[in-house]
Amino acid sequence: MAPLTDSLGRVHTYLRISVTDRCNYRCTYCMPAEGFRWMPHAEVLSYEEITRLARIFAAAGVRRLRLTGGEPTLRKDLPELVGMLSEIPGIQDIALTTNGHFLVDQAEPLARAGLRRINISLDSLRPERFARLTRGGDLARVLRGIEAAHQAGLRPVKINAVLLKGENEDEVEELVEHFGQQADRTELRFIEYMPFEARWHQCVPAAKVRQRLAERYTLIPQRGSSGEGPARSWMIEESGLLVGFISPLTEHFCAGCNRLRLMANGHLRTCLAHEDTPSLRDLLRQGASDEQLDRAIRAMVMGKPWGHDCQADGGTLFEGVMTGVGG
Repeated sequence: MAPLTDSLGRVHTYLRISVTDRCNYRCTYCMPAEGFRWMPHAEVLSYEEITRLARIFAAAGVRRLRLTGGEPTLRKDLPELVGMLSEIPGIQDIALTTNGHFLVDQAEPLARAGLRRINISLDSLRPERFARLTRGGDLARVLRGIEAAHQAGLRPVKINAVLLKGENEDEVEELVEHFGQQADRTELRFIEYMPFEARWHQCVPAAKVRQRLAERYTLIPQRGSSGEGPARSWMIEESGLLVGFISPLTEHFCAGCNRLRLMANGHLRTCLAHEDTPSLRDLLRQGASDEQLDRAIRAMVMGKPWGHDCQADGGTLFEGVMTGVGG
């Protein structure tokens, strides 16, 4: 079967699947403090619907899946879905992005079900600041969740830190030092803030962070990165820690984008920045065959835009709300 290719020739092998838009945190850069409307339960894809669509994507060449949210571990019996997806022919890797709050109990069953890698969001190592940025998060619990992921054999554990100007950028070296002690099993990634609907914060450019680190450490550039994602990685020679930079605003990587996003309500978002996507859920529930769904997916991918025009200071903001998109 022909690969999933868009009009620019980009081949898509990576599908991010949002299993819910709900989250137990209210991170200041992700959603407003109040007035947010969750998707009605009836609009959210069932595990059987997700698995059927994933099979169609796999037949078209998708090899890697990542489960996201909202907070995916809020979805009941998530290991069951991981097990269903791990049995799909052609799927080579299943990963998860989480805030880590529930990992103490879920890391082991998820790993047994077939999860291989995990990304955990952690924007501060200072308890009070962490609670403020997440609007109620528990840093100690997340740190225990990271250790549970290690004990479950998930490799590597990637720590995602979104840097916000004037909020937590002073912790760059602190994060490097802390996770440098786990360099054999952990990677650290600094992510530029992406504004959705409103610019609530200012981003810290990746180049500025690299410059700061280079003044203190020896940075060795790495070819590629584990997981073949958008991060560009350097190794801290002093500790062996891999540090990645995801810079969607100052160093666009749209030209090489191989990712698609299946939202929790079944809309296929071909570009993170654009929300005007049709619903595969509606086609599926109207009785479409696998062949009809495959044709619809290919038409959507062919119409994928070149990328986005959001800049660190200006441009067009991303559409929607991050928790509904799946990151």
